[in-house]
Amino acid sequence: HAAEQDRPDVLKGREAWRERQDKLDRDRLVFIDETWASTNMARTHGRCRRGERLRAAIPHGHWKTRTCVAALTTHGIIAPWVLDGPINRDAFETYVEKVLVPELPEHAIVIMDNLSSHKGPRIREMIEAAGATLLYLPPYSPDLNPIENAFAKLKAH
Repeated sequence: HAAEQDRPDVLKGREAWRERQDKLDRDRLVFIDETWASTNMARTHGRCRRGERLRAAIPHGHWKTRTCVAALTTHGIIAPWVLDGPINRDAFETYVEKVLVPELPEHAIVIMDNLSSHKGPRIREMIEAAGATLLYLPPYSPDLNPIENAFAKLKAH
């Protein structure tokens, strides 16, 4: 884990989160995060018949990065959105307004990390106007966001 997780203030925040999380209705939880992929993320090893050479085309020299934002509920992934390049506050606000809010379950509890692009006042306004509650995870706590595991599985394949 990150060394910052051992700081007393972070430990206190993580413990408070765990205590609070136990009281939340898990069927209302909506975990938000983003991940990225680059077109140069190609496997360097593969399988083929013995004695044959494995050949596969991969992009070379003109790589692009895509960012995927999505939400995870107890029923699966909702509100996926892919954009070219990294995410910023304007892009995240667009995601919340156009993609997330229309798909939010009734009385959702939206949970996300403390990334600066997640903290604009419009973001809270839009989520709360949809009848949902917004909570932020403690700093340095990606391990408390289960969508991280879903993204890890996605990237592994």
